[in-house]
Amino acid sequence: MSDPSLTTLPGPAVLLVLAGPAGSGKTTLCERMVKEIPGFSRVITATTRPPRPGERDGVHYHFLTPEQFDERLAAGAFLEWAWVHKVQRYGTLASSVLDPLAEGRSLIINIDVQGVGNIRRAAARLPLLARHLGTVFIEVSLAELRQRMELRGQDSEAEIQRRLQTAERELAEAPSFDFRIASRGRDDDFNALLEVWRTLQRRVAASS
Repeated sequence: MSDPSLTTLPGPAVLLVLAGPAGSGKTTLCERMVKEIPGFSRVITATTRPPRPGERDGVHYHFLTPEQFDERLAAGAFLEWAWVHKVQRYGTLASSVLDPLAEGRSLIINIDVQGVGNIRRAAARLPLLARHLGTVFIEVSLAELRQRMELRGQDSEAEIQRRLQTAERELAEAPSFDFRIASRGRDDDFNALLEVWRTLQRRVAASS
């Protein structure tokens, strides 16, 4: 279980950016931080895909038409963006990150390794982002990832092999992250993320 003292102490706002192979548990970690840590919220990203039943604009995503997405790209409004399955585009608007941070609200997001690289480059020209940013890689061995996918029972062997090849490339990028968490289980990983959060808060406070 997590240490209650870590969830009650106030501190400066942070932006936790999580990445890791599919099956590393990064989405679950993001959801748990938002649910259990007061003042934390997830970054609301933008997409060109249409809303699904029950989804609301500005709550689940910023739903943009392709034309609106293009306009924001041309204006340099995105910290990062990418095509997904060569069909729809997803991206992180600078305003969705910088405005909450300026208001003292902590944020968390999980994106792919390429997206993290783009956010780092944006931080090089945005002091507010650079001061509050912490990148976190969730490390899981290829053998453990295979076991998790096999237990889930949703992927064919060909899909498992494809995911493992992608994971191998992603794992090679782990040394470039500010923090690394060796995945050991849901509670252990969450407690490790809490420690990362507190360390990042101290770093932000020292730079203010």
